[in-house]
Parts: sequence; C-alpha cells; structure tokens
Amino acid sequence: MKATNKINDRFDFAVFVPAILLLIIGLVAIYSSTVNHPTASGDFKKQVVTSIIALIIFGVAYSLPNRMYKSFVIPGFIISLFFLIVVLFFGKTVYGAKSWLSIGPIGFQPSEFGKIGLIFFLSYLLTSKRRNPNNVKDFSIILAYSMLPVLLVILEPDVGTAIVYIFIITIMLFWSGIDLFFVFVAVAPIAVLFSSFFGFAAFILLMIIVVALLFYFKKNIFVNMSIIIFNMATVYLFDFGFKFLKPHQQKRIETFINPMSDPLGAGYNIIQTQVAIGSGGIWGKGFLQGNQTQLRFIPKQWTDFIYCVIGEEFGFIGSTIVIILFMILLYRLLKIASQVNDRFGSLVVLGIFAFIATHFVINIGMNLGIAPVIGIPLPFLSYGGSSLFVNMFLLGVVLNYYKNRREHV
Repeated sequence: MKATNKINDRFDFAVFVPAILLLIIGLVAIYSSTVNHPTASGDFKKQVVTSIIALIIFGVAYSLPNRMYKSFVIPGFIISLFFLIVVLFFGKTVYGAKSWLSIGPIGFQPSEFGKIGLIFFLSYLLTSKRRNPNNVKDFSIILAYSMLPVLLVILEPDVGTAIVYIFIITIMLFWSGIDLFFVFVAVAPIAVLFSSFFGFAAFILLMIIVVALLFYFKKNIFVNMSIIIFNMATVYLFDFGFKFLKPHQQKRIETFINPMSDPLGAGYNIIQTQVAIGSGGIWGKGFLQGNQTQLRFIPKQWTDFIYCVIGEEFGFIGSTIVIILFMILLYRLLKIASQVNDRFGSLVVLGIFAFIATHFVINIGMNLGIAPVIGIPLPFLSYGGSSLFVNMFLLGVVLNYYKNRREHV
C-alpha cells in the first residue's frame, strides 16, 4: 500500500491514463478512416510508430531534472523563432499556408514546436524579478515579446495556430495575477471583432459590454475613450485587411457564419461532419460501419475531423467519453498548476493547460459547426507527428513538475 502511495505521489495517473486512452481511441479512429482509403492506408502504421516515439519523448521529458527547463528557456525561444522565420522562406505550402519544413525525409511544423517556446518563455517573463506585469511599460514589453511568434505564424499565413497562441498568452496572463484591466484590454478587441462576424446587432451588444466594463474599472475619460476607439478601429482594420486575405481564408470565415453559403465548397466539410455526428445516434453505427467515414465523404478525416469518425461509428456515447476524458485531463492540469510551489513551473503547467484546452474547444467546435474551420488538430487523437510529439513532451513536463511540485526552484 505504501509503495502504491509512493508511486502516486511521483506520478499522476489521472493525467497519464486519460491521455493514453485518448491516444488509443485516436488510433482506432485513424484506422477506421484510412483502412479503405487508396492513398492513406499506410497512415495508421505511421501513427503507431509515431505514438511509440512520442511515448519515449514523454519518458525523457518526465525524467529530466526540472531545473533544465528554465535554463533552456531563452535558447529554446530563439530557436523556435528561427524556424518560424526559416519556414517563411523555405517552407512547403500546405492548404494555403507555408507551414511545413523538411529536413531530409523528416517533415515538421515549426508552429507546433513554437508553442513550447512560447509557453516556457512567457512563463519566464511573467516570473522574472526584473519585470512587473502590472507596470504598463513591463506589460508592453512582455506582450511585444509574446506577439513575435504570433506575427510570424500569421505571415505563413496560419490564422488558426495564431489564434491558439493568442489564447495561450491570454490565459497565462490571467493566471499570473496580472491586473484584470490589462487582460480586458488584450481580450476586448478580439471579442468585439468576433462579434462583428454575426452582424451589426452583435457588434453593438459587445460594445455596450465593453463600455459597461470600463465603468467597472473606473479609469479616466482619456483611457476609456482610447479603448473604445481602438476596439471600433479593430473591426474597421479587419474589414480592410479581409480584402488582402487569400480566397480560401475568406471562404473559411464566410462559411463559419453560414455553411450553406457554399455547400459544395468551403462549407462542405462542416455540413458533412454534422451529418456524420448526427447520424451516429446514441450508440453509433459500429466500428468500420460509418457511411460518411468509409465512403470518404470528408477529405483527410483522420486529421482535423477525427472527432466526427468517433461520433458516427461510436455515437453519442463514444463522443461523450472523449469529452469526459479531456475534462478529467484538463481538471488535473489545473489542479497540478495550483499545487506546484515553483511559480515558473506553475505557469508552465497552466500554459500547457491553455494549449490543450484551446485545441480541444476549437476542434470540437469545428466538428460541431459552432467554430470556424481553422485547421486545429484534436490533441492525442488527430493524425500527425509534430502535434503528437509536442503533446506528449508537454505531458511529460507536467508530470515532471508534479513529481517535483514541493520544490522551490
């Protein structure tokens, strides 16, 4: 009994087990969606090999001295920026974004690994004794550093990954104890911009909420007017910048608002995923029995739309199990973030929570048709090496900090 308690004290199975179960469910769904595909039948075997390598990466991340993570923060961030710059010049264009780099036979997405650099570097900035996030000057410096990878990813252009970066930054700023007014200033333009997609009435409603919150924060009239003007200008600038987006990116935004506007084009995937999930019913059609999946109605279904495979073949029960596993995992990540005594480590774990939570919410939203299709994989389930390697590495980091949670570094 004591031995079991000792193991539990150094290894949180409530984090590891849900992740492994999600990984297994993902392999089952990948097999189902590729087994009858003429060009992707080998992807299942590739993902099995990728999963084994990812588990080794997890073991390494768990075993490293946790002090090493802090010592490699600055070099890691510089390297991640370097590859984000290199991919702009030498990257391979996939789905309209120059986001892939190839080194010999190995291809990877620098933007996926850039999330690691962002989480660690922002944790370092927010816990540095030389920076006070509640000071306007220091906050501006922290935000400027944080936005560097965001801007580089936007230049690819990969708007979906940039949105993930922004959510990670926002959630980490909030957790760090920063003045809520600064969080409000950072988040309000995004919320107002998003509301404008749904018409003038939604935009006005959000602006009323912004004004009400400004009264709550009790800032002077100059600050209030500046924020109001900036929020309104954000919508105008987006409308102006929208004209410079590539046609497929414009279509994605338009289709998010109204999928039926282009049912055979940009709206096709959204409509088909809704059909697949809805047709699964309570128990699903059964393994390898889904019409949408086996007849390949949804292109590359084993990547960003893996969830609708589960919804169609395993129904509401299977879909719910996936959501429950994610909720358990995310709850434990929050719990561990609050237990880690080291402030830097606590913020790193929180950043990992933000990373997984953002991917989870957006991807499920994409599959249900309540979020735009922006090319975000579902952690542990979607096909892809870069994503899974990052997921398992970060999971190893979390359990490393859990193991050393009583230490002050």
